[in-house]
Amino acid sequence: MAAPRRDTRGIVDAAQLFARVRFRRREPAPPLRPYLEHYWLIDWHLDQPHTSHVVPHPSVNIVFQHHEGRAPYAELAGIGLGLFTQRLEGKGRVCGIQFRPGGFRPFAPDHPVGHWTGRRVRLPDTDPEPVLSTDDEDARVTALDTYLLGLDPRPDPRADRAMTLVDHIRADRTIRRVTDLARAEGTSVRLLQRLFAAYVGVGPKWVILRYRVHEALEVAETSADVDWAALAAALGYADQAHLVRDVKATVGVPPTAYAPRRAARG
Repeated sequence: MAAPRRDTRGIVDAAQLFARVRFRRREPAPPLRPYLEHYWLIDWHLDQPHTSHVVPHPSVNIVFQHHEGRAPYAELAGIGLGLFTQRLEGKGRVCGIQFRPGGFRPFAPDHPVGHWTGRRVRLPDTDPEPVLSTDDEDARVTALDTYLLGLDPRPDPRADRAMTLVDHIRADRTIRRVTDLARAEGTSVRLLQRLFAAYVGVGPKWVILRYRVHEALEVAETSADVDWAALAAALGYADQAHLVRDVKATVGVPPTAYAPRRAARG
């Protein structure tokens, strides 16, 4: 695993969120790094409520949460298929574990990862206090390490294979269809689909689409003047209309409206 990502892909209106909360990514202990993207930590103390929106990555998360006036809890969040919305108010804290796509199965080998897709499941046997009760950020990270190492993940070559395949999709824009990935990897579409269902939780076509939507939204966040037709072509879309359709289905507005809307708010 490289150092935690510094991009904001998937976070809608990242600048608006970061102006209101304290957001950090932290690296796990070395034995856990093959399986995890990073830990993510958020603390807030707000005078006015704020609603955050995230276009989920193809990743499972375990999340420890404490919202003012509510009991702290831990939950397993399978891959979210749509836009995730969270209302933040008052004072609170969240400490999350984001697994690499394909990296969760060694921690929960009894179910295919697709079993958790679209679900958020409370973990009543998991005590959230060691993670949430301290203001010491290093202590929180140590508590997350201890929790995960206690789950005793076992090496799994198929998990390694799934993580490698998703990394290929994320890094290589020439992978525009599942057949492209199958050809590049010397395997069949059917075998890819079976592996992804068991170890990623969504199909390879979904992963390809989600990463391209993330790229389109990042461009909308960071660029004032976007050639959407050229971007659509670069992302592997047949035309701009298909890109517009997919982004609108994901976040509720087309990319051509997203950047001006952001500028108006700023």
